[in-house]
Amino acid sequence: MTAVIIFAILSVLLVAGKVLRVQVPLLQKLYLPSSIVGGLLGLLLLTCFHEHVPADMTTEMRRIPGFLINVIFATLFLGGGVPKVKNLAASVLPQLTLAQIVVWGQYVVGVGLAGFLLVPAFKVSPAFGNLLELGFEGGHGTVGGMTDAFIAHNWQDGIALGYTVATIGMICGIALGMCLVNWAYGRGYIKTVRPFGKRSLSERRGIHPRDARPSAGRQTVLPDSVDSLAWHLAIVGIAVLIGFGILQGCKAAEIALLPNAKTRLFLGFPMFPLCMLGGVLLQSFAKLIKVDLLVDRDQMQRISGAALDYLALSAVATIQLSVVAANWMPLTIMVVAGIAWTVFSVMFFSPRLFREAWFERGIAEFGQATGVTATGLLLLRTVDPDNKTIAAASFAGKQLLHEPAMNLWVALAFALVLTIGWVPVFLISFVMLAIWIGVSVCLIRRRKNA
Repeated sequence: MTAVIIFAILSVLLVAGKVLRVQVPLLQKLYLPSSIVGGLLGLLLLTCFHEHVPADMTTEMRRIPGFLINVIFATLFLGGGVPKVKNLAASVLPQLTLAQIVVWGQYVVGVGLAGFLLVPAFKVSPAFGNLLELGFEGGHGTVGGMTDAFIAHNWQDGIALGYTVATIGMICGIALGMCLVNWAYGRGYIKTVRPFGKRSLSERRGIHPRDARPSAGRQTVLPDSVDSLAWHLAIVGIAVLIGFGILQGCKAAEIALLPNAKTRLFLGFPMFPLCMLGGVLLQSFAKLIKVDLLVDRDQMQRISGAALDYLALSAVATIQLSVVAANWMPLTIMVVAGIAWTVFSVMFFSPRLFREAWFERGIAEFGQATGVTATGLLLLRTVDPDNKTIAAASFAGKQLLHEPAMNLWVALAFALVLTIGWVPVFLISFVMLAIWIGVSVCLIRRRKNA
């Protein structure tokens, strides 16, 4: 019965978030997703009436993001095919370079700041610095996927702090992103821009006109055999099962190879990166036996989008404000440093790396590095509404290389910090940042000599 009530409450909050966004122009100008608005409303209500809310209901609600992130990552490659890394690398290398510089820099700033200052000064967890990348680049979904890891390492407070960083990152990413858009427009760096004042009423409210509604996907199976949505959900479930099997295999292998080890790398290791791998394996197998036509990419995106909305909603609504209040000083220091690095790296490297559409490509990266992919696409759509530049193609191509590698590192870095210490993670991140800055120098020189 609890699950039914939780689903109903989250659904009411999501609808309420959408209604508020439609009716309040300020929320429209901030481009806040309805899930975040509904989540903030839920946080307010749960905080004010916490004495009347059963503790087990709040506990169950906090588990939802950890489940839904597995669904989201399982869908990443289902229905879309698995790209050839060699071909992608050549076409999107500059975009990938910028993304790697930003994200490895977030690790250097976060882990380094925590290790050198925040841990000794404020007695926070050694993994406090991981929250910067987890919340900014990763977002609510990644934090939710790390729930078991936080619990396994006895740092439940990290969940609330991670969700807080993710929420701050998304709001600041949109607000600062729009400031940068206006700055670029004033400087003449971009010509085609869709400011809030030039958007139609439907666009402001986030509603498709009745005569211009796009398709949500194509049915690949006849409904008299199985419903198409049920079929696609089943495919996602199989990909999640494969990810679960891979994780259990890794745990068993670690115990067999290192039976006397005092620490376990795969203790609390999140499942979501392995669910992504499960989706890749399933898609590859479907293509091998020539049944990949039974999986529609658009339907997979709708499943992923629905899961993300409920994930963000439940994550924001269940933030423990007492934990945030107790850590507000180190949290503020880290977030400000993270925002400063992200703004600097994007604005410094973008005009030097890209031959064309440098601001469009840079602002998309900024949006993702502070919020989620949807934030990056939102900012990109503001400056390039008709996709007249190569920004969208470069950004999408980069994702196929950037996301898999970084998602695996997110999980590994967290486990390493809490098992062998923050110094190795900091050094690895520093070396990787130096390598990608070196790649950028080569690309910049080649651009100048071309």
